[in-house]
Amino acid sequence: SLPVALNESLRSPEAFPLFPSMVMGDVSRGPCRPSSPSLQEGALKAGWLKKQRSIMKNWQLKWFVLRSDQLYFYKDEEETKPQGCIPLQGCQVNELTANPEEPGRHLFEIVPAAISHEAILLLANSQSDMDDWVKAIRRVIWAPFGGGIFGQSLEDTVQYEKKFGHRLAPLLVEQCVDFIRERGLDEEGLFRMSGQTNLVKDLQEAFDCGDKPLFDSNTDVHTVASLLKLYLRELPEPVVPFSKVYKSWESK
Repeated sequence: SLPVALNESLRSPEAFPLFPSMVMGDVSRGPCRPSSPSLQEGALKAGWLKKQRSIMKNWQLKWFVLRSDQLYFYKDEEETKPQGCIPLQGCQVNELTANPEEPGRHLFEIVPAAISHEAILLLANSQSDMDDWVKAIRRVIWAPFGGGIFGQSLEDTVQYEKKFGHRLAPLLVEQCVDFIRERGLDEEGLFRMSGQTNLVKDLQEAFDCGDKPLFDSNTDVHTVASLLKLYLRELPEPVVPFSKVYKSWESK
């Protein structure tokens, strides 16, 4: 059955691999509030990235801190005064296709809403690091519009989606489960076999950008199952939140 297959899949170690954890100076866009780079002060993500200068086009290593709807950068992680910031409201963030002649360059860009401003190019030190940054920034940009749901708490997602009607689970979960129930209960290797990687990524990006893509008759059930597993794997806490578990223990 679907619940048993899903439960067994999510219990397996392979289902939950460990994950690693503009601008002022060149160009200034909008107000940049002074801020400390400390992760203990409300930062959503922090780490080293290389930023391309707008004039010289050379790369400079900076310590970046994502806080609220601003991406700050510092000379190093000990500095308390940012060299600049990138206001993220209205921006887009895109991974850039790797150049075969320059392997190992993990590039992504932040594209401002205003046409008069150039895109900001950033370079991560690994694919996983770039993926984490893109997801974190995309969540900041699209969460107010119902996007950024991968890595967002269940409570926040369900709270936002209440405006579309009462439901007990996020729309993505309902959509995936309904599709699997309709087309995948007799499928061999459900939740064990991988779906189409590129399509899973495309669907993830669509949901993260606030879209609600529909699955059609040509959609592979293993792709939908992989999308559901990815969503559950990236939740910041278990499906049954820690707070509910603690309350259950206390009641005993």
